[in-house]
Amino acid sequence: MDDRTQEVEAQEHFFEDDGRIPNNPELPMLVYPGVLGEPDLSPSRCKELLAENGWGGAWVDGVFSYHHYHSNAHEVLCVVSGEARIAFGGPEGTTVEVEAGDVVVIPAGVGHCNAGASSDFAVVGAYPRGQESYDLRTGEEGERPEVLESIRNVLLPEADPLFGSGGSLLDRWSR
Repeated sequence: MDDRTQEVEAQEHFFEDDGRIPNNPELPMLVYPGVLGEPDLSPSRCKELLAENGWGGAWVDGVFSYHHYHSNAHEVLCVVSGEARIAFGGPEGTTVEVEAGDVVVIPAGVGHCNAGASSDFAVVGAYPRGQESYDLRTGEEGERPEVLESIRNVLLPEADPLFGSGGSLLDRWSR
């Protein structure tokens, strides 16, 4: 971890199943404001940091502008440039404003949707080891029984995506 990145207190968000987006009944979504320090951490360095902590399948892009979730994987979003309003938890959830330097850790099942972003908005996204083949779900009617079971069976990460085995994610997500 480079000196600019230090663990900060995470904001926890819990979301109820809204009938379309299942969310996660046990694990909170975590928002780490400004955790990456100066907003000049390159996407490649961010990918390296995540990989060092066992999070892979990394990509650089924005966030889809429709509500979606992953039933078979947790996800981390590291904001590397710009700013955005992201709706979490489905249409009736919470909108969080994020900017370069912020990190969001999203448990399996929690909906997310880009509700507006600057033209330079970009995130590095990644998944815990073994969960890199994530699905993309949108809350269609036929998904329910399968995804509820899948969400319950997603393994907890082996390490915090930014702080490894010493990070607070493991304590906050202990079942």
